[in-house]
Amino acid sequence: MDFLTLVLILDSSLRLSTPLLLACLAGLFSERSGVFDIGLEGKMLAGAFVAAAVAYLTGSVWIGLFAAIIASVFMSVLHGLASITFRGNQLISGVAINFLAAGLTVLVSNALFHEGGRTPGLPPDARFPTINLPGALTRIPELRHADPMTLVWSKLLSGHTVIVPFALLLVPATWWLLYRTRFGLRLRAVGENPAAVDTAGVSVIRLRWIALLIGGVLCGIAGAYLSTAIQASFIKNMTADRGFMALAALIFAKWKPWNALWACLLFGFLQALETQTRAVNNLIGIALPSQFYNALPYVLTVVILAGFVGKSIAPKAGGEPYVKER
Repeated sequence: MDFLTLVLILDSSLRLSTPLLLACLAGLFSERSGVFDIGLEGKMLAGAFVAAAVAYLTGSVWIGLFAAIIASVFMSVLHGLASITFRGNQLISGVAINFLAAGLTVLVSNALFHEGGRTPGLPPDARFPTINLPGALTRIPELRHADPMTLVWSKLLSGHTVIVPFALLLVPATWWLLYRTRFGLRLRAVGENPAAVDTAGVSVIRLRWIALLIGGVLCGIAGAYLSTAIQASFIKNMTADRGFMALAALIFAKWKPWNALWACLLFGFLQALETQTRAVNNLIGIALPSQFYNALPYVLTVVILAGFVGKSIAPKAGGEPYVKER
């Protein structure tokens, strides 16, 4: 495996880990507040469809992004009504969100575009543009003869959409918000002991709603990134269980922002191996099919859920509806 191939794999890892990181941080906010959010998958899927459909109809990727956030927040409102306001089972509510999004996206897509559950291909103006840094090379023939620093500058640091650095900057921002602000202290306390927070005169219900809405915004951005940056259209079930991978990464990260970054990068790296199957096979000396590499993220998900659920301590009040004492 030459250095160019390694850089290409790392570049793909960064791109593929971005929606996982956004969804993982969304789950971090909601679960730190005591609300389990199994519906990350459905919120991302709704955001992906609405972003692609609106961007195609309006010709603006930014209007599509805004619409995706609205759609995902709407799903969060449904989840909040069921699990917070009416104190229903949070896991069942999340699963219902996933089924609702999976069905509605295909139904509305067929009604609007008649293309079998997908949207038409997006023109360049309806996609997120890439940001090329000064002096960056963009053509593979040029990259093959470039020195290592130029490769890193051109492919690893350059050529990404604005969503990638935004997601990376969200990690320290989330850490600061959770561990260095009064809001973060209260949010973490709500997930551990909501009765004590309520006794101190802070609204448990309001904090949980805020956390869910923040998660809805992040899932909407993640979905929009999938359909208008990684791909140029929406296809049926295009999230491909990324919401569940994000939940596994969240457990692996023990509900901490910096750990979530490394966990999502690991998942992204495993997904990126499929894009360089031949080079990886040459490196290990075994001709493995691309389906093997495609299955690795899902295998890791099962391993994490089987081996780390007991070791990772979730917020104590997670999954429990709060009833105000009188």
